[in-house]
Amino acid sequence: MSRPDRRILVAIGVLVLSLIIGSVYRAGYLPGFRGEKGVDEGGRHNREGGEGEAGGRGAPVSVTAASARLADVPVTIDAVGTVQALNTVTVRTQVDGRLLRLAFIEGQDVHKDDIIAEIDPALYRAQYEQVLAKKAQDEANLANARLDRERYQRLVEGKFLSQQQYSTQKALVQQLEAQVRADQAAIDSAKTTLDYATIRAPIDGRAGIRLVDVGNLLRASDQNGIVVITQIKPIYVMFTLPQQSLAAVQKAKNEGVAQVFALGQDNATQLAKGELAVVDNQIDQLTGTVRLKAVFQNEDLSLWPGQFVNVRLMLETIKQATVTPSPAVQRGPNGAFVYVLGEDGLAHMRSVTTGRQDEALVVILSGVKPGETVVVSGFSRLSDGAKVRVIDNGGSENAGAGGRESSGKGRPTSDTRSDGAPR
Repeated sequence: MSRPDRRILVAIGVLVLSLIIGSVYRAGYLPGFRGEKGVDEGGRHNREGGEGEAGGRGAPVSVTAASARLADVPVTIDAVGTVQALNTVTVRTQVDGRLLRLAFIEGQDVHKDDIIAEIDPALYRAQYEQVLAKKAQDEANLANARLDRERYQRLVEGKFLSQQQYSTQKALVQQLEAQVRADQAAIDSAKTTLDYATIRAPIDGRAGIRLVDVGNLLRASDQNGIVVITQIKPIYVMFTLPQQSLAAVQKAKNEGVAQVFALGQDNATQLAKGELAVVDNQIDQLTGTVRLKAVFQNEDLSLWPGQFVNVRLMLETIKQATVTPSPAVQRGPNGAFVYVLGEDGLAHMRSVTTGRQDEALVVILSGVKPGETVVVSGFSRLSDGAKVRVIDNGGSENAGAGGRESSGKGRPTSDTRSDGAPR
């Protein structure tokens, strides 16, 4: 055999030997690499590692968690409302004249019948004195006519005077009595006109910015007025709701539970608490909504006329419902589900039926019992049966009882996609 042929045979032999050694190594039969013990221990470890890659049982998944609990859940409906004053009055003069003084301070609380302004009363006082004098004159004439009537009556009885003259005198007395009554009416009218020169507050409320200055000539036909007085204690809030909510609103109002809360711009800060006062008697056909009016005592003046507020109307309260943080409930192809932390330290997917839900809490109708711990956030690498490590929002671990890495405590945070499915 020539030298080149021997080189080819040696190369082929080395290649075959390499293939045999590689096959033995992959099969785990080569001592020192993967013997029987290696299969039992290392193989198990690698299989667990494989399952961790597929099912999340490798490195523990960091999550936050919370316990399902029993709570009374309020059923509410939200709307946007406008604050309106209970009463608003533009104070105007009812007589013509020069404004002598303003008796209020802008922004001052005034009470009914407090003096607001004074118009020059000279002309109206003179008219009042004139009708007083006219009445006194007519009363004197009436007294004289009554004396004549008595004298005429005696003369008629003695047949010294005709009955016709006596009847004429009686009619004159009645005429003068009517004149005195007319004089009294004129006095009342003049007195009222004189009183109009002193302008008083018609309601309790708060005075606004004055609309006229002292010294101006005011007329009863002026439209601007002197000042606007607004009653802000109590105060109203007007808002609208869809007609679909009308039945629930009427039920709540009839049962006396229709409380109304005025909330700030963050829709969380409570400004005032009131009661539903009026449900309008018709539905707006253009918008399909119904108007409602709530009344607030507004003792701290937290509400102001013209203000826009968020309104939350209480409809009912669900007693002792099982609740979890809203982020704990995820949505999948088969409906809503949660991850429940078991005693084995693993997260188990469980289908649930939900009821009332808001930004913070969701009512669980079935699938979770009070006291069970559910995952609130950390769904991005979580799967059914995955090992978890519960942390708080600060990032520190929160080990469970018995050295387990799962815990039922955690503050609710959201870790879901925009479509509601777990990431």
